Amino acid sequence: MGSVLASDGVYLPDTVQTAVKLLVVGHFAVGKTTFVGTLSEIRPLRTEETMTQAGALTDDLAGVPDKTTTTVAMDFGRLTLNDHLVLYLFGAPGQRRFTQLWRDMTYGALGALVLADTRRLEHSFDVMGLLEEHGLPYAVAVNHFDGAPVFAEEELREALDLLPETPLVTCDARDRRSSTQALISLVQYLYSRNRQERA
Repeated sequence: MGSVLASDGVYLPDTVQTAVKLLVVGHFAVGKTTFVGTLSEIRPLRTEETMTQAGALTDDLAGVPDKTTTTVAMDFGRLTLNDHLVLYLFGAPGQRRFTQLWRDMTYGALGALVLADTRRLEHSFDVMGLLEEHGLPYAVAVNHFDGAPVFAEEELREALDLLPETPLVTCDARDRRSSTQALISLVQYLYSRNRQERA
């Protein structure tokens, strides 16, 4: 028997048999909260707090001077793909002081989507390094920011030192279709890796 409230999108129907955990990661102020909120079918759980003077020494606002809040634990969203499969999206905070939380969030995750910003590509290395340290496969989505420089895919791959098989796409975290395509690139990559491992 299905949940009485399943039709309103809050509760999952009893037919759901598989839940997949995916991480949405990236450096500080790259659009993770926006991305999870854009795709989530439920009101996303957000742990946003107002930025204070205490964080001014560690939170680099270069390129995002209007940012006034930051994630202090995680973002959480849900996307039901069909009657049997649901994706749980966990957005991780981008500051180094949350590294232990990141490590904990990797448990049970199948993969991660790394959001990157062409104005601060070098900030992506710590994020990708943590994922590689935990053996978590990932795809990279370069998030669109107004006024940010645009580079050819080959230049981005070289700058980020990506393996040839690592998916690299562009997206706009504010746009549902664009964000969906970025997530699809990750899911297809994970599916392909899984098939290769089974063969």
